[in-house]
Amino acid sequence: MQYNKVEISGVNTGDLKILTESEKQELLKRSADGDKTAREKLIKGNLRLVLSVLQKYSGGKENPDDLFQVGVVGLIKAIDNFDVGLNVRFSTYAVPMILGEIKRYMRDFRPIRVSRSMRDLAYRVMQAKERFIAEKQREPSIDEIAEITNEKRADIVTALESVTDPVSIYEPVYTDGGDPLCIADQICDSTDDSSWLEELTMKEALKELRPREKNILFLRFFKGHTQVEVAHEIGISQAQVSRLEKNALNKIKSQL
Repeated sequence: MQYNKVEISGVNTGDLKILTESEKQELLKRSADGDKTAREKLIKGNLRLVLSVLQKYSGGKENPDDLFQVGVVGLIKAIDNFDVGLNVRFSTYAVPMILGEIKRYMRDFRPIRVSRSMRDLAYRVMQAKERFIAEKQREPSIDEIAEITNEKRADIVTALESVTDPVSIYEPVYTDGGDPLCIADQICDSTDDSSWLEELTMKEALKELRPREKNILFLRFFKGHTQVEVAHEIGISQAQVSRLEKNALNKIKSQL
């Protein structure tokens, strides 16, 4: 992604004006009083500020024109909400506003929708990771992050995976100078002869089981129940469940 190109989102970046700090302050005061012309000049005079923020995302997969437009929305919010009575430079206030708008856009318009709580956890984990690296000068383990954030290890892994960009199955993963090896090449084809023959054989083997044996296998291996839970549900002892389960599995093995 290039943010130094001449035109972005229909705007010729080479013609962008740069306002002095005194000009900004004057226009901000006029804009706060409802002067729409001053507001328009402020927007145009700070577009280079948006471009400077977008440099952070150089090299990513996002469309630069889309991000630029979103950044301008953040700039406009900064202009409309800036308090001219504070002793703060406008850029100091505007940059976090622009960044926040871009981050919200990237979070809410991902190709795969992720729950808000999962995204929030992922961002907290990434912040903790950055602080750890800055302090320790090394990557933290998942267990170390779990200890810092007081979150479960499995939840941390799931959260980080949820905000990872999806990868095309045609993404090259290895090449030795010839044709590249893609992810798609490593995916098993479930339509080959061996797979459907195995499935057919399994179905035939299951037909040979008695209804109670089928029910026990269903509860044990599809519902994830323990033998004690199965025994309680169908009204027999755990020892009987164990025996029937073993007999059913042996029947299937003999068929396969």
